[in-house]
Amino acid sequence: MNHLVSPSLLAADILNLGKEVTMVNQSLADWIHLDIMDGVFVPNISFGLPVVEQVSKIAEKPLDVHLMIVDPDRYISRFHDAGAGILTVQYEACTHLQRTVTGIRDLGMKAGVALNPHTPVSLLVNTLPFVDMVLIMTVNPGFGGQSFISDSYHKIRELRRIIDDNGYAVLIEVDGGIDNENAARLIETGVNVLVAGNAIFSSPDPKETIRKLKELD
Repeated sequence: MNHLVSPSLLAADILNLGKEVTMVNQSLADWIHLDIMDGVFVPNISFGLPVVEQVSKIAEKPLDVHLMIVDPDRYISRFHDAGAGILTVQYEACTHLQRTVTGIRDLGMKAGVALNPHTPVSLLVNTLPFVDMVLIMTVNPGFGGQSFISDSYHKIRELRRIIDDNGYAVLIEVDGGIDNENAARLIETGVNVLVAGNAIFSSPDPKETIRKLKELD
């Protein structure tokens, strides 16, 4: 049970978002995941700063915020003020990645970098000393409910080897198509944080689903 579970509010009932956050508060989940989409970097629009601010008022777990937006540097301090505890930016959206993640850390947040499925983990070799987490996207970002990309296991193994060989204290997070069928293998492969959306919020008993994900060996 050393791994973390971060339920994704992208799959929650938006009309009852407060109740959904309260459910996560009462569960064994470790974080609350929020996907921020701008309709430019990805072909979808999701939450913005006002939603993060409102969620932070009732959340009892750290907010795990993933920015799928262009030019994320413009918004780093605002997401900090809105309540983000972990802030992840996309590798593909950052021209000066080391400066971006350093800025996130300087504000007191944990800094994460996300990789799209086509982006090799080798491109992060020079950035790993400056981040707290790498998010491997196991679907193409933009929409929930997609099927897990099986080649992701290879990327996770490679990243795990690079992190361990260099002694970095960097977590590996995965997001996209995560459920009880593949979660155990992902943990075995080297994943530290499971993001799950539909598997949790579409289940008959979301808290029980979170418990099962959390208690996997």
